Amino acid sequence: MVAHSASMFQFIPLTEAHCRDICTWSYPMPYHTYNWPSWETMLAQQDEFADEQLRKEQYSAIVDKSGLMWGFVQFFPIVGVTRIGLGMRPELCGQGHGVTFVQAITTEARRRTPANEIDLEVLAWNVRAYRVYQQAGYEQTDTYTKTTPTGKELFYCMVWNPRNT
Repeated sequence: MVAHSASMFQFIPLTEAHCRDICTWSYPMPYHTYNWPSWETMLAQQDEFADEQLRKEQYSAIVDKSGLMWGFVQFFPIVGVTRIGLGMRPELCGQGHGVTFVQAITTEARRRTPANEIDLEVLAWNVRAYRVYQQAGYEQTDTYTKTTPTGKELFYCMVWNPRNT
């Protein structure tokens, strides 16, 4: 796999075709918790990016110069904060591209709302993602429990710190 720099990624509107693709992604254990329901289920529930207005306001597809969708991002607005949620195509995970991918997302978040703090949440058990976020300039600032589709889970909140990059 060819190494990518953050500038090689483009952020484009997340289309229904992208959403259908994302709903077919299959992450291996223990990351299977990140698998989405079928597109038909998402549409029926109008959940997350199946809600066209929410998709338009908060979601982007992340593609490289060839047009390959590497993943997606949600820029969730909170007063004074841009919380990012992201997903990387499963077959690209664990290949050494995570830091560049997250740096590109962070750069885009800063471009969109330069005055906002940027943060994200990560499941405490997801050491692989935690390390990527640290290497991309994020630091843990909080720990809390949230209800997820599989029950209560421990999360870390991580905030981007430009001094860490």
